Amino acid sequence: MVAKVTKDMQIGQLLQMAPEVAPVLFEVGMHCLGCPASQMETLEEAAMVHGLDADLLVEKINATINA
Repeated sequence: MVAKVTKDMQIGQLLQMAPEVAPVLFEVGMHCLGCPASQMETLEEAAMVHGLDADLLVEKINATINA
């Protein structure tokens, strides 16, 4: 389990530590979680590419992990 997710965490790292967040990422439009490039991308970078607020995304991920 991850203590707290931050927006500078890489997607690949996050999914290894907390695979239960994959549905959250899919829900917001991040459908390429298996792509090699996305594995090295930070949550902040991915949010920017997808037009999302990185802080709200991190908040949602942390809420899922802590639920």
